[in-house]
Amino acid sequence: MLSDLFSPVQIGPMAVKNRLLMSAMSINFGVDDNCHVTDQLIEYFVARARGGAGMMLVGGGSVHPGGQELPDLPQMYDDSCIPSLKNMVKKVKVYDTWFGVQLMHGGRQSYLPEKVAPSAIPAPAVVKGEVRALEIHEIKELADCFGESARRCKAAGFDFVEIHGAHGYLINQFLAPNSNIRTDEYGGSFENRTRFLFDIMAAIREKAGADYPVGIRINGNDYIENGWELKDTLRLAPLLEKAGAVYLHISGGVYGSTELTIPSMYTPQGCFIHLAEAVKQVVDIPVITVGRIKDPVHADSIIKEGKADMVALGRSFLADPEYPNKAKAGMLSNIRPCVGCCLGCIHAVLAKEPGSCVVNPDVGREYKLAEETAVTETFKVLVAGAGPSGLAAARMFALEGHEVMVCEKADSTGGLLALAATAPGRGELGDILRFFNEELDRLAVPVRFNTPLSKELLDEFRPDQVILATGSMPDMPVIKGLFKTKMDLITSVDVFNEADTPGKKVIVLGGGMTGLITADTLAEKGCEVVVLNRRKSFAEEMSSNDRYYLRERLKKGNVTLYKKVSVTSFSDDGVAFTSNGENVTLSGYDTVVISEKHQPVREAKTLEKKSDAHFHIIGDAKTPRHLMYCISEAEEAGRAG
Repeated sequence: MLSDLFSPVQIGPMAVKNRLLMSAMSINFGVDDNCHVTDQLIEYFVARARGGAGMMLVGGGSVHPGGQELPDLPQMYDDSCIPSLKNMVKKVKVYDTWFGVQLMHGGRQSYLPEKVAPSAIPAPAVVKGEVRALEIHEIKELADCFGESARRCKAAGFDFVEIHGAHGYLINQFLAPNSNIRTDEYGGSFENRTRFLFDIMAAIREKAGADYPVGIRINGNDYIENGWELKDTLRLAPLLEKAGAVYLHISGGVYGSTELTIPSMYTPQGCFIHLAEAVKQVVDIPVITVGRIKDPVHADSIIKEGKADMVALGRSFLADPEYPNKAKAGMLSNIRPCVGCCLGCIHAVLAKEPGSCVVNPDVGREYKLAEETAVTETFKVLVAGAGPSGLAAARMFALEGHEVMVCEKADSTGGLLALAATAPGRGELGDILRFFNEELDRLAVPVRFNTPLSKELLDEFRPDQVILATGSMPDMPVIKGLFKTKMDLITSVDVFNEADTPGKKVIVLGGGMTGLITADTLAEKGCEVVVLNRRKSFAEEMSSNDRYYLRERLKKGNVTLYKKVSVTSFSDDGVAFTSNGENVTLSGYDTVVISEKHQPVREAKTLEKKSDAHFHIIGDAKTPRHLMYCISEAEEAGRAG
């Protein structure tokens, strides 16, 4: 099984045990005030080396203080970084993996207030601030900085480096016509725009030695007007091979592109494979592909069909460090899946917060978990509610050795998340529910359906602890005329579980994540939809990457969005309101969908007086919020015991 994915491959002088590369990720934690790596980052990588990765890359290795992409990434621009890097390499190399560093300069996409670039053109999205065009002598100095950084990586014991020439960072800015309007030797022609990259490769050969392995990450397509295109990559790739690159790692997108560098669940899995497949036709060195490749069977087929020589995974390694080991052992259902929400990873780091993962709260805590002692006292735990919080808590309690049972008032698991997974493009949310269900089966945790928490159940099971994970329900707002209108009045939950059939012209009250995916669901069914958002922004609780794709979908549907809405009153067939200070009156509608606040469901807390068990409330039953916090809180409860 998966014989191609777990076959060896030769990358320059490196005999790699499998075809899985943990791609570089700017995780934004695990460095001290000097940006030297700490135990937090070391143990993060140790966990993934132990998990079976064939190759791994440290992300965001900054070659110059003026090009630091994010504040808390490892620096490679001073010899003082070498001792901590040596310590990292020593601990990671206990495992059979090839360990490298991705070297980069953010250019106009750096977080710094003053940025440099080939030309004084600001980034089209995400980052703001002044941009100054580099002088020629500075360009040559930066090429040397890449060389010196590679020398430090080699001195620290890293096996290879990868030059980051993709995703709109400095090298990509030199390559792309829309960001490079220079008229000197570094601008204009293809040869001039690629000169900086070749200067860097020459500097690395000079500083680190001609035999030190260097890979290149480059865009197959920028997906932006007047950007770098696939035809350019196909022209450049053989030249990079001739210049000594040991592999080419093909990605896509820049800040502001129509296809994002880190796409969400709305994007097809394997979205950049075709770019790597095209490059593979023009070079003989190994080609690595990337882009929402999460299924090991899919990854194996890519290698089998000759579309690429290796597969790079980023978020899948965040979600489950043991991904390779589990896949090799055929334990596919035991792999904790990335759901493509982009919230804990890219959204957090772009907000200059530490990276994390919605489905794996252990990211960034590996060094603390390594210090925890085994549970010595076990309990009987009854979990009320089989939504994501309840399932996550039950799993963790069982892993800690406690006797666990789950009761669920419905006839299936998943709660509101299972309903959300039925929305267009959001089916991968169900993957984490399937994982939890498989885990409870594996751990022999019984789940009783159609069984709400009751005194009889407490008397029967006699738990030491009761975990209330009973979820939430839509809260009905008090608005003039709402309950007197002749329009049908339903909730977003009714839409998703198809308890009520909406009409053809629908008003959705609420512009958060649930409101927008409700509108998208209704639009796909052929409804004309207006969304009334009382806030100033839409779906603030979503990651910007996920929200981008959803907003693009809504533009194609028959959906009209209003924000900063103040509702005056509802009529028999419509609503009057102000939006951004303008008066609006709508009529001819037949349905109102309530999709604003949720209220906790925790009436079962009253049973605590009739039991000797300690009750603990988690998830939406405590406070309705995002999945990331629900799973994190649930697993923390399970570990605390």
